[in-house]
Amino acid sequence: MTFVMGPALLFCPADRPERYQKAAARADAVILDLEDAVAPADKQRARGAILAQLGTTGVEPELEPSCTIVRVNPVGTEDFEKDLHCLAHTPYRTVMLAKAESADQLKALEGYQVIALCETAVGVLNAPAIAAAPNVVGLMWGAEDLLASLGGTSSRKDDGGYRAVALHARSSVLLAARAHGKEAVDAVYTTIPDLDGLAAEAADAVASGFSSKACIHPSQAAVVRKAYAPSDDEVAAATALLDAAASAGSGVFKYQGKMIDGPILKHAQEIVRRAAVEA
Repeated sequence: MTFVMGPALLFCPADRPERYQKAAARADAVILDLEDAVAPADKQRARGAILAQLGTTGVEPELEPSCTIVRVNPVGTEDFEKDLHCLAHTPYRTVMLAKAESADQLKALEGYQVIALCETAVGVLNAPAIAAAPNVVGLMWGAEDLLASLGGTSSRKDDGGYRAVALHARSSVLLAARAHGKEAVDAVYTTIPDLDGLAAEAADAVASGFSSKACIHPSQAAVVRKAYAPSDDEVAAATALLDAAASAGSGVFKYQGKMIDGPILKHAQEIVRRAAVEA
């Protein structure tokens, strides 16, 4: 299984169907949220909204399944079972599992592609085993729920940067995902008006190896997409380097006064790949 959505994944409350198309138009993929974005009393109505937008035939959804993720409630809850019953009557087969904490939980989602959201202390510690589950296509981490599970009060310091424990969790989830050949999704940036701060964090996500970043507001999607889109100069330089490597025909070669080896070529290949996705 592979996960090709991104880089801007936009959460949309599932009980707000009037926002579905708007979210889809702004982002690369929509996450219909049946968990935190929906009040307990409104969850059944949210499931009904997902079912209602399938159309009269029941097979032509308003949202394209290849660009749609449904975030379900944690395994072991009554809402999780209701979410599964809803999904069985839709064409959506990519789900985000809230508060994933063990590989065994993924068995309940057999037949679905799963982005496991590691947002508790247990989930972060078990991230390698979760990433190894065959139906997991990606991992995401969550900062605020993680700090709440630790008894903390905030994932960020006064200067806006993450606290050490949050950075540790972010790195742990990224390493676990990539070690098992899965995608990694960076956490949301909650200060919606601060687009400069989001741009800096998205640029770091790109440089660190996250394949995409989640958003909570439509205005954030364009910022994330820009961060992931290489500039024309970057693409030209990467293409020239790869052409030079092909001409050199050896593992290590000299180019523009520098020694070029495998890791540098992989960086260039990634730039070209991201450019192709944005094209």
